[in-house]
Amino acid sequence: MLISISNLTKCYKTRHGASMLKVLSNFNLDIGKGESFGFLGPNGAGKSTLIKILMDFIRHDSGTITIDGKTSSSPEVRKRLGYLPENPTFYGHLTAEEVLKFGGKIAGIKTKTLNRRIDELLVRLNLIHAKKQKIKTYSKGMVQRTGIAYALIHDPEICIFDEPMSGLDPMGRKLISDFIIDMRNQGKTIFFSSHILSDVEKLCDRIGILNKGKLLYCGSLEEFTSSNHDIETAFVNLIESDHG
Repeated sequence: MLISISNLTKCYKTRHGASMLKVLSNFNLDIGKGESFGFLGPNGAGKSTLIKILMDFIRHDSGTITIDGKTSSSPEVRKRLGYLPENPTFYGHLTAEEVLKFGGKIAGIKTKTLNRRIDELLVRLNLIHAKKQKIKTYSKGMVQRTGIAYALIHDPEICIFDEPMSGLDPMGRKLISDFIIDMRNQGKTIFFSSHILSDVEKLCDRIGILNKGKLLYCGSLEEFTSSNHDIETAFVNLIESDHG
């Protein structure tokens, strides 16, 4: 497996530090190379926490995470990752071109290759017309698409997106959906969280459903909806049954 998560547990101290809140509990998950995996769950389920641990932004309390057999903090691994946070933010006085040049230089991309890559991404994400426009003038959807371009500037093998469709109108969602399908066809490994079940249904090979820090389901969409339910009904039924 390309990504392997075993017995992962993460706790946070409560507001006054008198007790511990368990956000992830003995969490296990394997994701194969070239797989598109959708991560679902209600607000507060622990999805963003897991993604931050996977990116080595925060540390877990117990358990192990490996990416291609190496720890997620390994510099070799991090070069292979592209990450989109739930709410990407950039300095408003910069342009998309400047943001992407910064990201590309950090990744060690040579200038000629980087300039070509920037234009390719901005064309694909319908931002080329705003290439030299300050980000403070962008709509939320344009900022979201800039974040996706930034995550992909170094052509990563593994793409980790936290709510990639957030703030996008139907045209923007179609744009990103088509992009993710193309990446999957290229053999990229894609791991993303989403509340938009129709997008997950269209884009994913497998799904995982998290609630209160526990993985309630992991498998194919066909199996999940085999009881003649649509994905939304099956999801709601599963979460409600877990709440008791």
